[in-house]
Amino acid sequence: MFVNTDNPNSVFNFIDLFSGAGGLSEGFMQAGFNPIAHVEMNENASKTLETRSVFHALKKDGNLDSYYLYEKGEISREELFRKVPKEVYMTVINKEMSQYTLPSIFKRVDSILKADGVDHVDVIIGGPPCQAFSLVGRAQTTHMKTPMEDDPRNYLFKMYVRFLKKYQPKMFVFENVQGIKTAKDGRLFPEIQQSLRKAGYEIDCHVQNAQDFGVLQNRKRMIIVGWRKDTHYHYPNFGVTETNAIVSDLLDDLAPVQRGSYNNTYSLDYEHCSDYLKWSGIRSPEDIVTHHETRNNTARDVEIYRRTIEAWNRLDERGQPSHQRLHYNELPDDLKTHRNQTSFVDRFKVVEGDMPYCHTVLAHLSKDGHYFIHPDINQCRSITVREAARLQSFPDSYFFEGNRTSQFVQIGNAVPPLMAKGIAEKIRAQLEGRE
Repeated sequence: MFVNTDNPNSVFNFIDLFSGAGGLSEGFMQAGFNPIAHVEMNENASKTLETRSVFHALKKDGNLDSYYLYEKGEISREELFRKVPKEVYMTVINKEMSQYTLPSIFKRVDSILKADGVDHVDVIIGGPPCQAFSLVGRAQTTHMKTPMEDDPRNYLFKMYVRFLKKYQPKMFVFENVQGIKTAKDGRLFPEIQQSLRKAGYEIDCHVQNAQDFGVLQNRKRMIIVGWRKDTHYHYPNFGVTETNAIVSDLLDDLAPVQRGSYNNTYSLDYEHCSDYLKWSGIRSPEDIVTHHETRNNTARDVEIYRRTIEAWNRLDERGQPSHQRLHYNELPDDLKTHRNQTSFVDRFKVVEGDMPYCHTVLAHLSKDGHYFIHPDINQCRSITVREAARLQSFPDSYFFEGNRTSQFVQIGNAVPPLMAKGIAEKIRAQLEGRE
């Protein structure tokens, strides 16, 4: 059993469903919770979860040397995993959840509980894949082979409910996109709430913004919190965390990187990096840089990126940045490649380096980087995987498995760990009777 605190008697156990790359789980672990199991269908995301589990185990033992060697590519994944008991990474269950697979998943979770000597689960966290609920996903439904109305992902919440009924945690956190409220003409969300209540829980739901948790990103998500009806818990008052930071505080210590290449180094040592990076835990003194590799953009894209950054930095009559977006239909004809010039006219967007938060990081970043252009006009490129991870508040020690496309998807779909930690701390305070 991997215990995430020095006091085993105060450990609270959780199960993470639809885990993705583990942003929600990471926040709960940072808040002192102990993971019993992660259930995730995507192979690369599951491997990321396994690697992160090894990191936490080695960190607990005070011996991360092997982990850093793995990040540098100096030892294999197999060599790294031999440094810990297999029970550490066997908590990751790489299976799709359905009525057919659930019995075997339950059996696996039960065996972990038995092996760890644990007789209860305190919290269940997670949220079904959100693509079918998202506003973008619904806008594209006419192009899908399976329309949203018939998309089986709309009913994966029933698998979540099955877990609640079986393990009866004291509380749960169900995370999803805002679009879940209006999915299926607004009929799906009441059905989800009713199912959660029938499982034996009182619930409350509110849209929360990651920027209120200290994340430098405007990212709104529906957070449903439930508590067992025989308890006296409640929906937490999360409050607002002020940072006085700007987005460039996340980026400026990373070395410049040329298009189509990588530069896995820091341009500033830990002592001179921003206070925000230290406060948030995104960077620690021992960290090394990984995933700081960028796409090789075409000459046309580079010119559009340059114009986009210039438009953002253009000064107004007071000598202040006007912060104007470049609309696609303003480009010269020789730079245009899309016939549609009436919708998605802001398809090129710069990451707002001089602002307290940037726009929402999306999994679409895996397709192209036009919506996430680095604010430094001298680099004139889209952001790297590491920069995207930082915008999501992932620590620099977080290693994402799979190719670059998969890494961007994992990051774009994740709950920011800093937001998750804020949620977890409030849940823990109730479980400990402090709220």
